[in-house]
Amino acid sequence: MSTGVIILLIVVAVALVAAVVARSVAARGAGGGRGLKRRFGPEYDRAVARHDGDTKAAEHELEERVKRHGSLREQPLESSARERYLVRWTAVQEQFVDSPRDAVVEADRLIAEVAGARGFPDGSRHDEQLDALSVHHAHHVHGYRRVHRAAHAPTNGSGAGPAAGTEELREALVEARALFQDLTAPDRGDEKALARGKSAPQEKAEKAEEAPAATRTDTNTDSSRGRTHAPWALNRRHVKGS
Repeated sequence: MSTGVIILLIVVAVALVAAVVARSVAARGAGGGRGLKRRFGPEYDRAVARHDGDTKAAEHELEERVKRHGSLREQPLESSARERYLVRWTAVQEQFVDSPRDAVVEADRLIAEVAGARGFPDGSRHDEQLDALSVHHAHHVHGYRRVHRAAHAPTNGSGAGPAAGTEELREALVEARALFQDLTAPDRGDEKALARGKSAPQEKAEKAEEAPAATRTDTNTDSSRGRTHAPWALNRRHVKGS
């Protein structure tokens, strides 16, 4: 076989390999995009919007989040700690009636604390904590983002811009509640243990149900499922300043 034929065969082989590699990379990129979209849901769309529609830049950002935080393992909460957090959240909802902004500030502080207890980056590193939460709680993390933004928005008379209105604060708190519920939801083993007894928040809920209808407010907490119920004010927008 002549040297020219050998060189031609090598060139053809290299071209074929390059074509296969290019096709494989393209297919992997398409699959990665679909995988990121499934994993991040609405966070994917927000990332694309933040990059002015540049899908590749948005996907690169999300891939970097997964690389940094994908291996994070959430730490379980002790039942006593979970109950304390649930009681504090109920207090936040009750506080919203008289002081919406203070309630949102406390909600921001409380979610940061719970996330830190679950093994996410400390609340003092908010952006990093938010990125980590977006990897593991993508469908609910935006509520926390809204609460943090509202909690640090300028107040009336500060001259730094318009303050968040009561309705905006209410919507932020309601949306953030979903992430709080995710973070405080008991593990399956804890659910079985709780089913055999009553926690303090449960007893409070039962007492509220036994109260006269004229004086009852819906501030009960169902700690057996890690779910909190919004008070009358949050659901019906009857708060001071609304």
